[in-house]
Amino acid sequence: MATHHSRSAARLMMAPAVVLLLGWMLVPLTMTLYFSFKKYLPLRGGDLGWVGFDNYVRFVSSSAFWPSVLTTLTIVGGVLVITVVFGVLLAILLNQPMWGQGFVRILVIAPFFVMPTVSALVWKNMFMDPNYGLLAHLWEFFGAQPVEWLSQASLQSIVMIVSWQWLPFATLILLTAIQSLDSEQLEAAEMDGAPALMRFAFITLPHLGRAIAVVLLIQTIFLLSIFAEIFVTTGGAFGTKTLTYLIFQRVLESQNVGLGSAGGVYAIILANIVAIFLMRIVGKNLDK
Repeated sequence: MATHHSRSAARLMMAPAVVLLLGWMLVPLTMTLYFSFKKYLPLRGGDLGWVGFDNYVRFVSSSAFWPSVLTTLTIVGGVLVITVVFGVLLAILLNQPMWGQGFVRILVIAPFFVMPTVSALVWKNMFMDPNYGLLAHLWEFFGAQPVEWLSQASLQSIVMIVSWQWLPFATLILLTAIQSLDSEQLEAAEMDGAPALMRFAFITLPHLGRAIAVVLLIQTIFLLSIFAEIFVTTGGAFGTKTLTYLIFQRVLESQNVGLGSAGGVYAIILANIVAIFLMRIVGKNLDK
């Protein structure tokens, strides 16, 4: 058992990292709160004094606020559904014995290490370009009219691009969970005559409950701040303006730091609401 002296020594050694982490988190948050109550226009007069909650009222009453929140949640929900469903299928497939299994797993996981801006550019120019993209040639091969993805199906295109990036992460977590499944349970169910679909529904899927909950939580935290893919592809047009992109417009394009800071506070509130909701789901799965 750890003694009082050893626990004190552990706390002392961890203190610098904890202080650094708290400073890394609290300083930007404090500055955001500070500027959210001020009218600060760097290129148009600088600090123009305190305005109270005026920035919050202006931001939430903007006609673009609620559509941006809805767009954010739509993208997050769409990506989560795709990555979890296809992640489970890919994890089951990769768990089967095959030739070159290690190489195949590396290929499946590789997209996760590609920078978001790079992957968005690849999808925009190599796949979704209506004239020279791979999908356009595929459509023409079957005699169909090429689709202008980023204007006609802009939101679906963003979901597709982001799902491609996050699918390897979900697959890796779910594959690890499947590998921890007791094979004797599956063998016993198979010997009892249970079909493959029943074995998946009553043995494999319940076993993946915790892993799915973790995937949902981690991906949601990162997906709520999606920005690079939208900036590179649509620039917020065609109904793809998320809350993060709206904040970017208010700060950089409008040069209104106070209004953008108020939007940042709203983004933090939204992220915490979603995180609390997901934590309750995760907690239920972890308690089972």
